[in-house]
Amino acid sequence: MEKSRKLAEEDKELQGQADGQLRASTNLRLSPEQKDDNILLKLEKKGETETSFQIIGWKYVPKADAPDVDDSKSKQNKPKTRNEEIEAAKEENKPEEMDEKYDIWYKVRLSPSVSPAPAGWVFGRQVELKLPPEIAIYQKESNKLVTWQRLDGGEVDEKASTSGTKISKPSSWVILLRSNLVKSTDGDEPDFDSVLVLGYDKYDQSHYKVYRNENLQGKIPLKVEGSGDNKSFTINVKANSGQIEPKRFVLFKDPKGRLKITPPNDVPSDTKDEK
Repeated sequence: MEKSRKLAEEDKELQGQADGQLRASTNLRLSPEQKDDNILLKLEKKGETETSFQIIGWKYVPKADAPDVDDSKSKQNKPKTRNEEIEAAKEENKPEEMDEKYDIWYKVRLSPSVSPAPAGWVFGRQVELKLPPEIAIYQKESNKLVTWQRLDGGEVDEKASTSGTKISKPSSWVILLRSNLVKSTDGDEPDFDSVLVLGYDKYDQSHYKVYRNENLQGKIPLKVEGSGDNKSFTINVKANSGQIEPKRFVLFKDPKGRLKITPPNDVPSDTKDEK
């Protein structure tokens, strides 16, 4: 528990990068690897809200023959391998895909109601991302949402709920996405390769595209700062030099109340404001 608390302390100032829940009961570990001496405890899959957590980071590791459930009992069954599929794809000169080459481990922050250990690592095959319904339509098999932050709104809409469930009002968003194509030769994959900013028109009750850049690769965390109409977000972007550099995007609203963005001088604005 002391080591878990130390993990939580290291990231206490970090904004949650995504929300997740368990697909199956799994081990909470001190490090992103399956070995016997780093298990903190077992997280049991319960109701949706009872096994939810914040994702604060992740790590890609070369895919290994591992069970879908990170559970010592399940290791008695020899897992199926995808080596034949991977080799067949190579023979056909198909580009390598992330979900064929890598597994992912999530570093998670847990509430006391879910776990006495406040932080740890969970094997990605047991994790399902909880996408906000209003932006889930932007999720595609070849281009997945990895990180998102609200830019406004988020208040509970009491009128929209008929079952007592709290429903957040629609809002504007900054979203980071990742394609399924392998982009690194040395295993140091970018966490994201596309940035999308959405505004919300409360009169039309629809989202509109403020900014999209499909040529930015970088690393999390995504950090949103400011309040009201004076907000900005910072992402760590791979520069032409190959180095990762923080870039700050400033957000503002025009006289008509439409969300606008000012990207850094060396980052192109390659998408017009469109419905």
